[in-house]
Amino acid sequence: MWITNGMQADWMSVIVNTEETGSPYRNKSIICLPLDTKGVSRVKLHKMGMYASDTAHIFLDDVHVPLKNVIGELGKGFQYQMIGLQAERLGGCLSILKTLDKIIDMTLDYTKTRSVFGQRLLDFQTVNFKLAELITEIEALRTLTYWGVDSAIAGHDVSIVASMVKLKGGRLYREVVDSCMQYWGATGYAADSLISRLYRDGRLFSIGGGADEVMLRIISKSMRSK
Repeated sequence: MWITNGMQADWMSVIVNTEETGSPYRNKSIICLPLDTKGVSRVKLHKMGMYASDTAHIFLDDVHVPLKNVIGELGKGFQYQMIGLQAERLGGCLSILKTLDKIIDMTLDYTKTRSVFGQRLLDFQTVNFKLAELITEIEALRTLTYWGVDSAIAGHDVSIVASMVKLKGGRLYREVVDSCMQYWGATGYAADSLISRLYRDGRLFSIGGGADEVMLRIISKSMRSK
């Protein structure tokens, strides 16, 4: 398995099967696993982006932990995990909203100073129209995300809206950073440019915490159940 900060961490939480039979949604528990436990080994992974966060491949070989390491109640690991994922998906989108704002702002500043064919890049209609569309999409995502957060605070089940936020956030991030990077030209393609880093780092959002296809499955399942 892979885990963020795995090379630095002293322990990790793991969801494991604690019963051999029964529903796959009710036979799992979350345990606290000290990473110096016998049978645990880890190897650093080299990733496309997110260089500031180490990620490790964790190997478990006949690992045993005491019952006291169970977090919460036995058999409720799946439910705990789903609650945590809803918060992670909403929180993740809140964080990328600020990044999206930054991408737009820095691209606006750059296109105001870059001259092409005798005029500012921003003055080309294809450029300012595209940026206007992207800003509109970001505001729509912000509204959806805030609604999801408000619903969560009110105690409502936000599994569907959190999935929608995660799906839309990841796809919009890719569209925004890819579109904006185009306007930076060769400068944006340089490995040490900020827009290049944001391009690499942001790809994770449609993968980590549940891939886009998982979000679509959750959303479509709710449609079929109505």
